[in-house]
Amino acid sequence: MRRNPGTVLAAVLLSTVSLPITLTGASVALSDIAADLDADLTPVQWVVTGYNATFASFMLACGSLADIIGRRRIYALGVAVFAVTGLISTVADNILLLDVVRAIAGIGAAAAAASGVALLAASFEGPARTRAFGLFGTALGVGLAFGPSIAGVLVDAFGWRAVFATPALAALVVLALVPRLPESKDATSRRVDPPGTLSFTAFLLLLIFGVVEGPRQGWTSLWVVGAFVASAALLLCFVLVERHQRNPLFDFSLLRSRHFVAFSAAAATIICVMIPLLVYLPSYFTGVLGMTSGQAGATLLLLTAPTLALPLFSSVLTRWVPPTAVVVMAVALVGVGAAWLTVIEPGIRTLALAGPLLALGAGMGMTTGMIDGVALSSIETGRAGTAAGMLNTARLASETVVIAIFGAVLASTAGGRLAEPGYTRGMDITLWGLAALAAATLLLLIALLLRRQSPAPVAVEPAEPVGKV
Repeated sequence: MRRNPGTVLAAVLLSTVSLPITLTGASVALSDIAADLDADLTPVQWVVTGYNATFASFMLACGSLADIIGRRRIYALGVAVFAVTGLISTVADNILLLDVVRAIAGIGAAAAAASGVALLAASFEGPARTRAFGLFGTALGVGLAFGPSIAGVLVDAFGWRAVFATPALAALVVLALVPRLPESKDATSRRVDPPGTLSFTAFLLLLIFGVVEGPRQGWTSLWVVGAFVASAALLLCFVLVERHQRNPLFDFSLLRSRHFVAFSAAAATIICVMIPLLVYLPSYFTGVLGMTSGQAGATLLLLTAPTLALPLFSSVLTRWVPPTAVVVMAVALVGVGAAWLTVIEPGIRTLALAGPLLALGAGMGMTTGMIDGVALSSIETGRAGTAAGMLNTARLASETVVIAIFGAVLASTAGGRLAEPGYTRGMDITLWGLAALAAATLLLLIALLLRRQSPAPVAVEPAEPVGKV
């Protein structure tokens, strides 16, 4: 079969734009969902957290399955699941059904994202591959940057169900293109690591369950305590299993590189500040500051637009400024932005939000793409695939945990409602927590990156690379 690279690119770009829109779109619609389905914050939180948790948990496994079973098959299955669950979400009449469907949608999104990247890599070579992945990154950025604005317009015009219907319809268009996509496998691909995959997935899901359900069921309840204990045990099992695997999902020997650890921590911190704010700021804008959904989405452009405008600037900046300095500056900016947002009070004008939101967006935009490059440059080329998988999975997992913690604090302070009283206090607590995380990461960067360079890199045993997910 012909490779049909143009069709592959069109399909993957369309699905790539749709995946983040359904996350940010759901965030903008949370207040409307809560009101329409008469739900408290904790179950409403699962609309976002459930999707993100399964997306993060199944990413590595779906990437491995795509290489073994076939990239087009896994891609088609993922897009189909994403489309069907999106359509079911538009007719859901209770919050439990919506939560379950959204968790399943995250699995479909993981399959589509992991196999879509593999399809691009198999369909393009040389400079064409570089251009294709450049467009892929742009599509992902567009989805994140304009997702809140698009969702705000959809909610104001058609109601909250439109934020699930629109990405689902886009997925149906992608499905129509699937028969024209080439099939490919990796004959040398490693086998799926069932013990590692199951232990990591279960660990993350149980941890998220405990954090989200703690405010509603009580932190000392049997279910919540049991979830935390089980998640800790599974994390230990995961570490032990991976240390004895010949081809592990997580190669812990890579953590011997202090530069890789430092830049990975910086990447995780920046995303842990940005994505939770994209999730919960819309509800704060509508429920406390009195904006419409459309106004909230437009205001968030101050946060997201720099992620599109600044990556090119930072690539030029690094000709004169060391990448390490740019990363340190970015972490400082997101920390300052989070702390700055705590001065925002009910009734304040939108213009006052520009400073903190632009600082946050600048921190994210300065390092988009670049931080991955400097992190992987500290690892020998033959292990870059494994390192990339670790970096992306750690980033997704930590982001999901912080989203859950953010929601748990808000649920505790606001009495389970997306409104005052208590919502502003919860926002301030979480914002100071994010600022503290950025400050701690700055100290880690200083400790790891300013230490005297060893005369030679630490030798580690080679392992087969895995594809980036």
